[in-house]
Amino acid sequence: MDEDNGMTARSPTKVVLWHVMGFLLAFLAARWLRSFSLGSDPVLQGYLQIITALLAFVFSALALVRFQGTQDRIALILGGGYLLSGAVLSASSVLFFQFSQDPTRATWAPVAWWLSRMTLAVLLLVALLAERFIPRSRHTKTEITGALLSVVGFTYLITASLRRLPPEVSSHPGSFVPNPQQVLPAIIFLAAVIWYRRRLESEDSAFDRTIYAAAWMNCAAQIAACQSERILDAPFVLAQVLTVSSYALALGGAVLDNARLFEQVRHLAVSDPLTGLANYRRLLDVLENETERTDRTGRPFAVLLLDLDGLKKINDRFGHLVGSRALCRLAAILRIHCRAIDTAARYGGDEFALVLPESLDPEAQRVANRIRIVMSEDEEKPPISASIGISIYRGDGVRIENLLSEADQDLYAEKARRVKRGIAAFNARRRTPKT
Repeated sequence: MDEDNGMTARSPTKVVLWHVMGFLLAFLAARWLRSFSLGSDPVLQGYLQIITALLAFVFSALALVRFQGTQDRIALILGGGYLLSGAVLSASSVLFFQFSQDPTRATWAPVAWWLSRMTLAVLLLVALLAERFIPRSRHTKTEITGALLSVVGFTYLITASLRRLPPEVSSHPGSFVPNPQQVLPAIIFLAAVIWYRRRLESEDSAFDRTIYAAAWMNCAAQIAACQSERILDAPFVLAQVLTVSSYALALGGAVLDNARLFEQVRHLAVSDPLTGLANYRRLLDVLENETERTDRTGRPFAVLLLDLDGLKKINDRFGHLVGSRALCRLAAILRIHCRAIDTAARYGGDEFALVLPESLDPEAQRVANRIRIVMSEDEEKPPISASIGISIYRGDGVRIENLLSEADQDLYAEKARRVKRGIAAFNARRRTPKT
């Protein structure tokens, strides 16, 4: 058991060591790359900025959709942060195309690149703070509107300030850390990485795992950027590759997580919330598909209608929780003891349906008898039983309503037979002389 836990969860010390080794490797790689010379190409940098901005915009849209569905404020703030970062990157890309006309103006890393990293790092920490103190929202549309207006305002202020700032952050060529301004975003991203690691203990989704990895890659990118001496030198290219990869990774995680959420919503729309079986809407879809297939191929199918006996008595004597448990017990029997191609559904309050493709009356009778046997062998109290009605569709154009009505009539005929048998048995006991 301990070995299994060790495989799935690493100790905090090992996690810290792996992170330190990763960041140290990024620093040493960037410092080693300083010895390589690359031609400065501001136009290429401008296109990289645009690509990164597009990734940020798409991620932002997916994060806001996720927030609308989950009310998780960390998705809202991250969506706004990536949107703001993408807007700053888009605006700064224009500066690079302008710099290409005068290469001497593009010697050092631009302020815009630093601002976009700082914005994302700070908002990631803000998101973690909000997730700790006010994790859920009850007014999603209002908060989304507020976030979008805030992004528009901050984008205008940042882009307006860029026009008055010099096209460089600092110049310390040849020093141990040529670009010390990049260390501050690295520290903030590092704090976010450590904090987000704790969130993964409770929220282990694709979205959270990729955001955690993206924060780590952004921190490594800032460590590499602090070794950059000029635009598009080797450390700067490494930092940009890590940054673009982090945006692409976060986007991929958001896509996977949203797909999972949409699948859950689709499943909830066609399933019964209590039993987990298909609901009436899904049952009608299955019956419609099966009738079309039978009309096309001539292969019949059977429908079993089950009515849980004495549910009202169970509710009155033991309570509604026990009654709900009785419904779930019958649903579990249907789920376990039917084929993969069969469809079990909750038809009504205490009624269930089982669709058996390519089955005639003998097969349906065998399934019904097997269900009765399993219920009779169930040792959980109170004991449960069900009346079962059967109807067969042979492709004769019978409407679905008539098919279900036929099974319903067979069900109540069985109830009547059981009542008669019970009365006869009671009368026989009364006529039996006492010894």
